[in-house]
Amino acid sequence: MLLKRKDSSIIWQKEGGWRLRVETACTEPAEVTVPQRAFIEHPGAVVLVPLRQTASGPEILMLRQYRVALDETILELPAGTRGWDEDWLACAQRELREETGFRADSFTLLGEVWPTPGLSDELMKIYLATGLQPAPLPQDVDEEIEVEPVLLADLTRMAGNGRIRDAKSVIGISWAASRRRSGAGYE
Repeated sequence: MLLKRKDSSIIWQKEGGWRLRVETACTEPAEVTVPQRAFIEHPGAVVLVPLRQTASGPEILMLRQYRVALDETILELPAGTRGWDEDWLACAQRELREETGFRADSFTLLGEVWPTPGLSDELMKIYLATGLQPAPLPQDVDEEIEVEPVLLADLTRMAGNGRIRDAKSVIGISWAASRRRSGAGYE
């Protein structure tokens, strides 16, 4: 049984950002209408793993950030939504500077994920950022962010034991640790 879109409309849109679409679908070939459903059309986002080498080992610049939906401050990797036509790497460079106050000499794409495929078409591209140097940009006015460097070994344990519950962060930390174990290097 295949579903085909019968009716579709955007009922809400964030200026320059994602859209809420409601649609009705029907089955083929029987043409049975299925209940109306909604999903988010999203321009995509970047996730950054800003890594630097220290005497104690590799560390990642994490963020402590208040999240309204959770009514909680969480530890997470820097990330941000891209513009609909914005270049992915340009978005990564901008978000790194806005959220951490650093720029990177090198960006390596670690991979891509769909964080919520049952709710949204959002694609997240996860980048390893190395060769960090101070170069701040103003943060968004609605963000309360504190940069917190944490050793990769500690983050790997925290991601593995559930102390970090943000999915994009668990994945980015895991992929960075895997890269290190494989001997691929960072810089």
